[in-house]
Amino acid sequence: MTTAVEVTRLVVDYGVRSGFFARAVGSVRAVDGVSFAIEAGQTLGLVGESGSGKTSVARAVLGIAPITAGQIKLRGIDVTRATGSARREMRRHAQMVFQQPTTSLDPRRSVASSISEPLVHLLGMRGPALARRVAELLGLVGLEAEHATRLPRQLSGGQRQRVAIARAIATSPALVVCDEPTSSLDVSVQAQIINLLVRLQGELGLTYLFISHDLGTIRQIADTVAVMHLGRIVEHGPVDSVLSAPVDEYTRALISAVPSIDRLRRRSTAGAG
Repeated sequence: MTTAVEVTRLVVDYGVRSGFFARAVGSVRAVDGVSFAIEAGQTLGLVGESGSGKTSVARAVLGIAPITAGQIKLRGIDVTRATGSARREMRRHAQMVFQQPTTSLDPRRSVASSISEPLVHLLGMRGPALARRVAELLGLVGLEAEHATRLPRQLSGGQRQRVAIARAIATSPALVVCDEPTSSLDVSVQAQIINLLVRLQGELGLTYLFISHDLGTIRQIADTVAVMHLGRIVEHGPVDSVLSAPVDEYTRALISAVPSIDRLRRRSTAGAG
């Protein structure tokens, strides 16, 4: 299989500033020596508590977080050193679906305009070809042609996230980073969006880095899972193996913290007695 993205010993530090002149007084290490690879057409689930470093890893892969050390290769392009045309190519091949579709979409832009943006700026698409591609993308994510002229405020939360997904896959990227893409949606809509992502992966061969705190969702969508704790990956492997028989103590604690149907049923029975 082809490797879509390869991360090697990634370190991400954020500067700490203080005082009236905001002088640099130190740094905080958000990611500490993280390594993983995702094969083309596969999904890696990245899990961990808030502050574990998940989003910093995602932002580094996208080239929008400071990379202190290590290497990231995206379809053979070294993200850590990409400039000029290489960086433009990298931007085309790494797209993101954000947690909040309300804030990730420009409220002044129509659906068609939002989806068109990466096609125009990264592929130089114009005219009838652009209109055809936008219509195709709307169909792929389950929206109608009439949605093209609507503004984000005229859509439901699930519809807005479908627009965000359409925009993310518009340029046929090598990697789509999904940062908690269902956490702000109703439970029934969450299932629809997960099913959409699974279907699109099957139809288009998409590769996902899927960030979530929901282990049930990770079990449903991911092929492999990496568990992060304090900036490091503490366990990494096939999703069924890691979630069913975790080796690391932190992973076991993370899984045990998730209420199971059996445990809830036992508590309910005990309470009834």
